[in-house]
Amino acid sequence: MTCAEPPVLSQWETSRRLFLQALGAAFGGRASVASAQVRARAHIPRIGLLAAGSASLHIDKDPEQGVFVGLRELGYVEGQNIVLEWRYAEGKPERLAILAAELVRLRVDAILAQGPAPRLAASKATSRIPIIAVAGADPVREGWARSLAHPGGNMTGLTVTYPELDSKRLEIIKQAFPDVVRMAVLLSPNELPIAKEMARDLESSARQLGMQMEVLEVRAPDDLQTAFVAARQNKVQAVYAIATNLVVENRERIAGLAIQNRLLSISEFPVMAQAGFLLSYGADLTDLLRRSVAQMDKVLKGVPVGDIPIERPTKFQLSVNLKTAKAMGLTVPQFLLQRADDLIQ
Repeated sequence: MTCAEPPVLSQWETSRRLFLQALGAAFGGRASVASAQVRARAHIPRIGLLAAGSASLHIDKDPEQGVFVGLRELGYVEGQNIVLEWRYAEGKPERLAILAAELVRLRVDAILAQGPAPRLAASKATSRIPIIAVAGADPVREGWARSLAHPGGNMTGLTVTYPELDSKRLEIIKQAFPDVVRMAVLLSPNELPIAKEMARDLESSARQLGMQMEVLEVRAPDDLQTAFVAARQNKVQAVYAIATNLVVENRERIAGLAIQNRLLSISEFPVMAQAGFLLSYGADLTDLLRRSVAQMDKVLKGVPVGDIPIERPTKFQLSVNLKTAKAMGLTVPQFLLQRADDLIQ
């Protein structure tokens, strides 16, 4: 059996087929470009959220509600036009580097770092992905920004406090309880790049208020008991706990140790008073996280992250835990009760 030879095409038919192939290639190419454009338009931003603590319950008093408030205000709906990748270190700082690297591998469009340790882990993991940090007091002094107006690099964010607020907390204690002459500051130097400078500033502020200041350093939860033993031996009357991730994660234990040792206690955020601290005064974390979403939105719209100014807190809350006051046999002055935004019964 012989194979039939292919038919000989006329010059006209050959030209026709070549024309149709070229036409198909042209439309096919345009279709491919159009398809790619559709895919680009359909890109759903993926945001990494890195925290040192435990997974949030996302209840009303949970500061992370601020993330969802911010998303709603800007028209984001999780799972529809944005994807959130939550990563929690569960109180184990050594996990932060692993979790930050995981977010980098996922190629997230931005990372929201909650606290100084997550900020540091994220900055070590990437110099390319934009980072929005909610952390610190003085970013220039702490080394993660060139200036507040133009931070540069791949990071911006919001500070959770600023130096003047530290002095304000000492003033609150002294005004409410004038007999206090010996205070201690509880701080985690591993999480505070400028711990020594902060301690010096607090000692200076304490002296101006007629008080002496002790420094109690804690690097791990096991150090807390030892710190309070030292406070008792040094006849400390009140303790100011700087709310880094280690302190916040162990807030109930610290509050309990303060009550046990009959020490007045103050810290920065409402969650601390809710956990048993006598007083808290500082930034509204819910508002800070809400505002961090607005910065993230600017990044997603193409604004260079290094050109987005670092912002400071603008909303503050004073909380008084009356249960703690009762447990310690304290009478909270009326003027403080009238100023308080939240009285915890």
